[in-house]
Amino acid sequence: MAAPNDDAELFRDERRALGWAALAAVAVIVWLVRPIGMGVLLGVLMAFTFQPMYERASARSAPAVAALVTVVGATLAVAVPFAGIVWLLVSGGTALAPDVAQALGPGGAVRHLALSVAQLTSKVGITAEDLLERARALAGSAVAGVARFAEAVASATASATLALLFLMMAMYAVLRHGRAIGCGAQDILPLRPEYTRRLFEEFRRVGRTTLLGTLVSAVVQGVLAAVGYTIVGLPRPEFFGALTAVASPLPGIGTMLVWVPAGVVLIAEGHVGRGVLMLVWGVLVVTGVMDYVVRPRLIGRESHVPALLTFAALFGGAKVFGLKGLILGPVLMSIAIAALRIYADERRERRRAAGIDAPAPPGGAGRAAP
Repeated sequence: MAAPNDDAELFRDERRALGWAALAAVAVIVWLVRPIGMGVLLGVLMAFTFQPMYERASARSAPAVAALVTVVGATLAVAVPFAGIVWLLVSGGTALAPDVAQALGPGGAVRHLALSVAQLTSKVGITAEDLLERARALAGSAVAGVARFAEAVASATASATLALLFLMMAMYAVLRHGRAIGCGAQDILPLRPEYTRRLFEEFRRVGRTTLLGTLVSAVVQGVLAAVGYTIVGLPRPEFFGALTAVASPLPGIGTMLVWVPAGVVLIAEGHVGRGVLMLVWGVLVVTGVMDYVVRPRLIGRESHVPALLTFAALFGGAKVFGLKGLILGPVLMSIAIAALRIYADERRERRRAAGIDAPAPPGGAGRAAP
């Protein structure tokens, strides 16, 4: 007959082996899903974003039909503007190439601008020819970049279609079975159920915030910028509007990479009024209206992550994951912050249970995110 200690040790060994098997299962799932992981993640985030639409639709029809209608409508709402931006970049960039070549030629606007700027730079040894050579190199790089972008779009069509398919499948699954998925996670994760719920709520909140703050804001800023480019008479305003939308997710400078050079070039060419109008439009409309009117209505003003960590997540995510990091970075950072808050709450509870005075920090830093 086995001793009680032997039974307890056998039970611990079985639990340890089961834990390692569960970790191995998670690693296998992540490894298999990795090629289409971004599509699945975007589908989950879109499900969080369009959840209110699904709930309204399910009140008037069957849940399966409501989920299908929501998935198709949301996919079109995201895919059509994205395809439009890509088309504007490719077609506009290709059509703009002859204009760039003409501007760099004798009597062109760029040569005139270089001669004007050289009056200042010549004092430090930079001549007009040096400026023109640099401008030609930048223009050549830009045209080559547009060509590479077009080739990349053509070659990525199949993979993008596959990612879109998994996006729709993931969105449908979360809309229809989100509650069951949450309950299953509470059973699987080695955390208290309330902790798992808090992590999921944080994931839901930051997912919705990131998707709206990144994609919708980019489209709105691109449209507002294109209106400004049209007003000041910039050639091919739709192309530069699409370029502004692409630059919008970049942290800190974003849209300024497009409308600031546009305004400066107009001023340097002698169109002072139009250049100043472009700069004022960029500050007040493209940036101001977006940051103080549109964005708060989309995602609200409350944030559970300090601004410094938000910028760190954007820069670090872009550095580690590329453009995908602009979405992955904030999501991972917010979940990490939520996990640390849960740990801090648990530690304070243990200290209070042990009779150790552990007052809450000022400002509620350890308060759990709702």
